[in-house]
Amino acid sequence: MTLIKSISGFRGTIGGKVGDNLTPLDTVKFSAAFATWLQQKNMGNTIVIGRDARISGEMISNLVSSTLVGMGMNVIDLGLSTTPTVEMAVPDLKAAAGIILTASHNPAQWNALKLLNHKGEFISAQDGKDLLEIADSDTMVFSEVTELGTIKKVDGWIEKHIDLVLACKEVNADLIKSKKFKVVVDGVNSTGGIAIPSLLKRLGVEDVVELYCTPDGHFPHNPEPLAENLTEISKIVREHKADLGIVVDPDVDRLCFVMENGEMFGEEYTLVAVADYLLGLTPGNTVSNLSSTRALRDVTEKHGGTYTASAVGEVNVVEKMKETNAVIGGEGNGGVIWPGLHYGRDALAGVALFLTHLAQKNCSISELKSQYPHYEMSKNKIELKPGMDIPSILSKMGEKYEHENCNTIDGLKIEFAEEWVHLRPSNTEPIIRIYAESKSAEKAHNLTEKIKAEVLAVV
Repeated sequence: MTLIKSISGFRGTIGGKVGDNLTPLDTVKFSAAFATWLQQKNMGNTIVIGRDARISGEMISNLVSSTLVGMGMNVIDLGLSTTPTVEMAVPDLKAAAGIILTASHNPAQWNALKLLNHKGEFISAQDGKDLLEIADSDTMVFSEVTELGTIKKVDGWIEKHIDLVLACKEVNADLIKSKKFKVVVDGVNSTGGIAIPSLLKRLGVEDVVELYCTPDGHFPHNPEPLAENLTEISKIVREHKADLGIVVDPDVDRLCFVMENGEMFGEEYTLVAVADYLLGLTPGNTVSNLSSTRALRDVTEKHGGTYTASAVGEVNVVEKMKETNAVIGGEGNGGVIWPGLHYGRDALAGVALFLTHLAQKNCSISELKSQYPHYEMSKNKIELKPGMDIPSILSKMGEKYEHENCNTIDGLKIEFAEEWVHLRPSNTEPIIRIYAESKSAEKAHNLTEKIKAEVLAVV
């Protein structure tokens, strides 16, 4: 199947051959390499781990924990958790690093080790490169018996995460409670099924319809929160006459909403709406990646701020946010990064801020959506074949459109007057992604098809 080694961690399918998949031996090697990297940097010997609810999670967690103990590291195991929860726990517990055991939106056969530094943020590109060299060198040295580490299991961190969200002055639980929202939640049978209903109840939302909120890892549909995977919650929102639906991915760092009419609010607009709310309180700058909607730029400029685009990837967004002192940032996949809480995509923070915004607006979620600039996005891809020269392909496409506004910090983005297209090689799959945005779905689709055909013509 597949094993992908990237700067942010190690992702693969369970089972199969060593070196080709995320097998137990590969898991041990990567865990030992991470411990070695930390020891070389003299960062300390405590690592926080947590996992989503996917079926392989307990096995991978046991392998990682035991390996770290064998390397002389002390493990704080949060058990079933969320990515943003682990990110917040690392600095709070004064740990040297963190490991989140999740393959995020990937299907059930996948799992991964997502690596955090002592700030609870994803490790940098250079750190990732150094770590990969250690993993490939097989120079890890395990500890003597008298120097083995320990494992400490800690419960309650999701609730502590919720405490920290509710303590933020920008979150108004009393106002949310007064609106008596009825909400449907799709937790895709992972840890969002624990975190989101609990958060809603503490925000005063008493009428919560739970859909797939049993954290047993049996994903009832493709876990990526896209419209084509969310037909059931759309139907249930309408049937229950709910005010909205909330959907998260298995590790709860992506967030999207379903409107009261059963239609998608649009995961691209999750960040737009939250940014509109926060910028209304504290005007400032925003950041999203190159593949995210132009609507964030429009909303930012409406509030007198400056929008900046970063390369794709959470670590790149965070770096640009710090550089521009951004009030809010994130990614168009429903990832909200709010420095007021921490520098990580956080669906719990996103839910609390969005509901406060919706309550203040005193309107339906579809009426809220109508207040934002309307764009439609089309997403396509080209499967990579052996021998395909990606740099050459992108260079030729850049030459073809050199008269337009082209950005090459991450693949190639071509900005037209009322639309754009972004070509970039994926970090996790052997494909070139093609994202396009325009004023209508038809125009966006036509643009992706046009660019795809042009790319194939220059291969």
